[in-house]
Amino acid sequence: MMEASQKANKKHVNKLSVKAFDCNKNVQISDHTDNKSFACDICGKIFSNKSHLDRHYLAHKNEKPYSCEVCNKLFSQKCNLNVHYRTHTNEKPYSCDVCYKKFSQTSDLKRHFRTHTNEKPYSCDVCSKVFSQKGHLNDHVRIHTNEKPYSCDVCNKEFSQSSNLNQHYRTHINAKTYSCLVCGKEFTQQSVLNRHCLIHTNQKPYSCDICKKKFSQRSSLNVHYRGHTNEKPYSCDVCNKEFSRKDNLIDHCRTHTSETPYSCDICNKMFSRKNQLYEHCRTHTNEKPFSCDVCTKEFSRKSYLQKHVLIHKKENH
Repeated sequence: MMEASQKANKKHVNKLSVKAFDCNKNVQISDHTDNKSFACDICGKIFSNKSHLDRHYLAHKNEKPYSCEVCNKLFSQKCNLNVHYRTHTNEKPYSCDVCYKKFSQTSDLKRHFRTHTNEKPYSCDVCSKVFSQKGHLNDHVRIHTNEKPYSCDVCNKEFSQSSNLNQHYRTHINAKTYSCLVCGKEFTQQSVLNRHCLIHTNQKPYSCDICKKKFSQRSSLNVHYRGHTNEKPYSCDVCNKEFSRKDNLIDHCRTHTSETPYSCDICNKMFSRKNQLYEHCRTHTNEKPFSCDVCTKEFSRKSYLQKHVLIHKKENH
């Protein structure tokens, strides 16, 4: 009798447990469905609360009620204005826990952090290649589609990446406002000019912890340091070739896209690399900036000088 009663109670408890679980399950489902219950009528994007949806609508209406006090640029959301304002103040409140590099936006910090974790959450639907940044995925996809959405307003040349368009556009507008008083080299930013001037003053405040070699710029030290660690954080999306410097990766990528953003002002010949343009321009100016220390013979390219120096070395032997 006691055993029958215990079985009945156990059965009753089991029913209650199932019922309680079902209720909890319903609550969880309700929580999940309520988390994103406000949908945009225009694009279908879903938001967890109405205030976020209302702010999102401003993007469709092109309403921009928030303006920057410095440059008067308009924004649809106050948070975007706050982020933009840091470009004027140079405020970078977010820092990486690994290398202490600082960023003005949390999104930039998250993207940067993936260089340490090697996390690649974005994958290509065509070839399954994975990427650490969504922008890199978008650039890669255009290799499959051959899409070139960025075009030059001056000559209508098309590019698959906005960065390549920006570099090309400078060949038309020649936007260089800050010039070095020593060598005359021009720069678009005062800060870049200041760093350049350290070359002439021979100031090298940054030194390598391993070999003690000194550098005038921190970025040059960082690149040099990768020679010791063999670190190559920049990889080609097409062939997976790795590089220690970002500018070398950018130059390499143009071998796949056949883009030539640099053009000669005299003959309009196009080049994929800036140094190639400089070397070509010397054919017009007959400039020969590289000279031999032994016989003072002059050359237009450094590679020509290096080959010439071998002649003297053979003579000495």
